[in-house]
Amino acid sequence: MGNFNQIIQSDQTVLVDFFATWCGPCQMLAPILKDVKTNLGERISIIKIDVDKNQAVAAQYQVRGVPTMILFQNGKQLWRQSGVISKEEIIKIIVEKSNP
Repeated sequence: MGNFNQIIQSDQTVLVDFFATWCGPCQMLAPILKDVKTNLGERISIIKIDVDKNQAVAAQYQVRGVPTMILFQNGKQLWRQSGVISKEEIIKIIVEKSNP
């Protein structure tokens, strides 16, 4: 998963969505994150990590439940949240936590 580490080390703000295909709340979060990307465009990269297919990465970040979102910039974890929250809340957090 070297690629994952390269992605989160970039100076671009990266929101990682740890999810599972069988998870109902994860399916509710997917269109919300799509709207977040539409709103923020190039300011953010959103990547999805299937915890069943990437157990080592999920373990590395101690993801115990899905969905879990972690916001990274320059390899640093800026914010973490488990569960579904609104598009407005996610955008507000990304804008507050990341450097413009």
